[in-house]
Amino acid sequence: MNTTPLFPLGRALYPEGVLHLRIFEIRYLDMIKQCIADQSSFGVVPLLAGHEVRTPEGREVLADFGTMARIEQWNAPMPGLLQLRCVGTTRFRLVASEQRKYGLWVGQVEPLADDPVVPIPAALQPAANTLGRLIAELQQQRAAGPGLPIEPPFRLDECGWVANRWAEMLPLLPPQQRHLLADDDPESRLDQIQDILKRRKLLAE
Repeated sequence: MNTTPLFPLGRALYPEGVLHLRIFEIRYLDMIKQCIADQSSFGVVPLLAGHEVRTPEGREVLADFGTMARIEQWNAPMPGLLQLRCVGTTRFRLVASEQRKYGLWVGQVEPLADDPVVPIPAALQPAANTLGRLIAELQQQRAAGPGLPIEPPFRLDECGWVANRWAEMLPLLPPQQRHLLADDDPESRLDQIQDILKRRKLLAE
């Protein structure tokens, strides 16, 4: 297994999800510059404890599952600042991790299989319908394209895709994010998501 640079975040990234980052910490500037030069990816893992920005007294605890992030666009508006648009690719299990110079995390990761295509059963259709309405509202509010938090193709007929998009948007606790990342069953993930939507009274009529 190769050593993979890691980026701990308060929010999980899921396959095909879009992630916008502002990079200004020394530990990440060099890492991202290397990824850009090598056209390589880095791993995004949810933080179970600690803060995204390093603090002297803080201690970061990483989840043991994450998603690889591919850099799609980047720019440097000023020295010491990089702005990135990334896309999630492959989920992985974090086998081991360690902190290096300036607090940069690296780890040994084990790639996980892509979701199988699982059609949405009738019982879980409300979650897909509600997401479809949300996407339509977003498209009306702004032109479809790079500005949308959810990008096409919109696979509203697949359990995994719908579950992942909801998981990115809902205010889930870190253990919930970790649990969803670890669940290999797309229908199971969507069932959990719909239960959360139902309890929060977010399902469309």
